[in-house]
Amino acid sequence: MKLYDSIGPNPRVVRMAMAEKGVTLPTETIDIMAGVNRSGDYIKKVPAGSTPALELDDGRIISEITVIAEYLEEIHPTPAIIGTTAEERAETRKWVRIIDMGYCETMANGFRATQGRPMFEPRFPIMSESGGDELKALAAKKLLWLDGLMKGEFVCGDRFTLADILLFCFIEFGAQVGQPLPDGLTWLPAWHKRVAARPSAAA
Repeated sequence: MKLYDSIGPNPRVVRMAMAEKGVTLPTETIDIMAGVNRSGDYIKKVPAGSTPALELDDGRIISEITVIAEYLEEIHPTPAIIGTTAEERAETRKWVRIIDMGYCETMANGFRATQGRPMFEPRFPIMSESGGDELKALAAKKLLWLDGLMKGEFVCGDRFTLADILLFCFIEFGAQVGQPLPDGLTWLPAWHKRVAARPSAAA
């Protein structure tokens, strides 16, 4: 297998998942700033032009970060980052979807329409700049909402999961692009420190 990697929060999610599982793979870095992901051989392999992507030994391509993580979990089930029982897996997948749809996509689209506009506007349709500002505000509200629900050490209580990895990588990216953690949080700052202290956070 080979991992097609790049800068950005999405590839970091997969790298961090791999680090948690102790999985190492040959890697090719795709220069998304230069648009390599949207041209040549790469766009033929990954029609959406997204990174990362996992190329299997038979040439098949797996893309989308949660799908790649699920695949890695199936072929390397221990240590589990999704779950060891149907109930655990359902809980993790629930929070992954809530975090992905409610925060990650909202925050990322807000970035693309504002600070990231020079890079993304020529490549695909994006929101207006004013709409991007609204999305960033909605992303901050989603973090406040999530913060109020969390009680345990991690998103899924005492289990460190893909939900934590996803949330951590996108919060860290947000802080780099003008979307820091909003004021008024109680759980997220301490959670962030716990996750940042894990060796996988360096991935």
